[in-house]
Amino acid sequence: MVLTALIFTLWVLLSQISPSAAAGCWRDTACTGPSAASFSGSWDQYNYSPASRTVVPTRILSSEKTPISNYPGPASLKGNGSKLIFDFGKEVGGIVSIAYSAKGSGQLGLAFSEARNWTGPNSDSSNGLFIPDGAIYANVTETSFANYTMPLDKIRGGFRYLTVFTITNNAAAVIEVDISDITLEIGYQPSWSNLRAYQGYFSCSDDMLTKIWYAGAYTLQTNAIPPATGRVFPHPGDGRTTKTYRTVWSGDLAIAVPSILVSTGDADGVRNTLQVLYNDQRDDGMLPFAGPGLNIYNSDTYHMAILIGTWQYFLHTNDKAFLTGIWSRYTRAMAFITAKIDGTGSIFVTGTEDWGRVGQGEHNTEAQMLLYKTLTSGVSMANWWGDSSLASTWAGQAKTLKAEINAAYWDAGAGAFKNSDVDAAVYPEDANSMSLAFEAADESRYGTISQSLTKNWGPIGAICPELPNNIVAFVQSFEIKGHLVARQASRALDLIRRSWGWYMNNPDGTASTTIEGYLADGSFGYRSLYGYQNDYSYTSHAHGWGTGPTDALTSWIVGITLTQPAGSSWQLAPQFADLTHAEGGFTTPLGKFAASWTLQQNGYTLSWGMPDKTTGTLILPAAPGKQPSVKFSTQTENIGTQAFNSTTGLLSIPVGGGSNSITVTF
Repeated sequence: MVLTALIFTLWVLLSQISPSAAAGCWRDTACTGPSAASFSGSWDQYNYSPASRTVVPTRILSSEKTPISNYPGPASLKGNGSKLIFDFGKEVGGIVSIAYSAKGSGQLGLAFSEARNWTGPNSDSSNGLFIPDGAIYANVTETSFANYTMPLDKIRGGFRYLTVFTITNNAAAVIEVDISDITLEIGYQPSWSNLRAYQGYFSCSDDMLTKIWYAGAYTLQTNAIPPATGRVFPHPGDGRTTKTYRTVWSGDLAIAVPSILVSTGDADGVRNTLQVLYNDQRDDGMLPFAGPGLNIYNSDTYHMAILIGTWQYFLHTNDKAFLTGIWSRYTRAMAFITAKIDGTGSIFVTGTEDWGRVGQGEHNTEAQMLLYKTLTSGVSMANWWGDSSLASTWAGQAKTLKAEINAAYWDAGAGAFKNSDVDAAVYPEDANSMSLAFEAADESRYGTISQSLTKNWGPIGAICPELPNNIVAFVQSFEIKGHLVARQASRALDLIRRSWGWYMNNPDGTASTTIEGYLADGSFGYRSLYGYQNDYSYTSHAHGWGTGPTDALTSWIVGITLTQPAGSSWQLAPQFADLTHAEGGFTTPLGKFAASWTLQQNGYTLSWGMPDKTTGTLILPAAPGKQPSVKFSTQTENIGTQAFNSTTGLLSIPVGGGSNSITVTF
């Protein structure tokens, strides 16, 4: 009875204050997204996305940030400066509506914060001026019932905490506001009628890793904001406090794109993002460092990230119409960046904007690693397009570059790559991580580089040498993938747990998203001394470049990767570390790709379901020196000859599409 009454009361209030927030797509946005999840199961409990576009807080906190009650609960503001904090329990974003009664007159203030640290009447900082965003105000007069709904131009893109407070023109004035309801109309992922309709999934025997996978997926979803909204440039200083803006920072794509494609599956969003960046290509071929809203250029590394993201998108979708539309721009962008290759075979960097590292330019090693991946992915793109001449040219440049990287940039004494061919003052995390993730290092050095990277580790993450005292989620995302390429899965999971796991458990965080970065002491002052003007509240707590574990857990722990567009060919190469079970999957235009493995005594079982008429290769872990026994549940004609590498302990077996399972015994 009580539950029924609460549901009815909530329905009445919603009908009064949020008529536009019914389940479905954002306002007038066309519903083009998926209507149902591709995979359903026990893992759905870890999906942070709400079932409705209308959500309410979970708790009420005092002005001292201590819990008062669960929501709904008594919520009264009395007198000038009185305030309460409403905790939504996770990152949210959109339009707030408040139903209330009032005595006296004054104003009701609304302020927003992703982190609990910055709750209060001034909001956290997102305006680019490195000062608090301030608050939104509603005039209040005496009333038995009223409703305030934020105007659309003041939509808040990302927050967990809403501080509501009262102010009067003078301290003696009377004001008392009793809040009867607060709702939020979710604005992100505007074209989806079902916000939980993820096209990928992941689950494993470590609940924290599963939570981190879904935190990455949810971060990327919250970053997809409605058309005609976002941060205004320059900031007008009138309370338009978004915490999310529409500008595309192109370097993020190298991490965000693969994570999107294996989780939410929002390929339309990826395509549109890439198209916007190609539309803004300069006449000389350079692509933007930051897209519409800022339109900044002068970054060779971010230019290359767009090219890599293009390859990632086409590999997943085989979107030939998109490729046809951008091919001339893609090749012009490739010509722009390869023209900077000098007589050494390396890129000589002149576009020095980058992710925030201290120092970029000339023969910087990070840029060499990005160029290597740009060239090798370009070879695939040219072959798919049908231009063997371009493919040959880029393959030759990649071969020369790899030789130069491993000769001129390597420091054998340190077991790591230098910051440049002449700078051994720093052994950067970004370049060394990318050398593994992009396979630019000689394979014989993989283990050494992986071990060397752990020298940067502290208790809560890898402290970045090229951005002192900072732990950078973007760079760590490459590092965990690098460890996995080196088949050091235990190291990769260790770093995920100590960094992303630390943030998920942080009582001041969002408990639902991935952070941009933080300081080695655990404070949220990322880049405070390097560009963010000591503004700790400017740090983003829902940052797409920190979602690397989402792709890593699917692509290397479950082990599913695509080797030809849309997955016409694929590879299944699981890695175990200390887990006993993992499973996951995603969709492409060809259908669903899914796999699951479980350890058992002296071996493991592995099952998979891939689209028919595809081909794949199993890369099966075993003990070095002794070929394992493999038993298929279904013997089919498309099972190829086994090839065992006694040195690596890996067994390769060609297989066809469809469903099957094996038991591997050591």
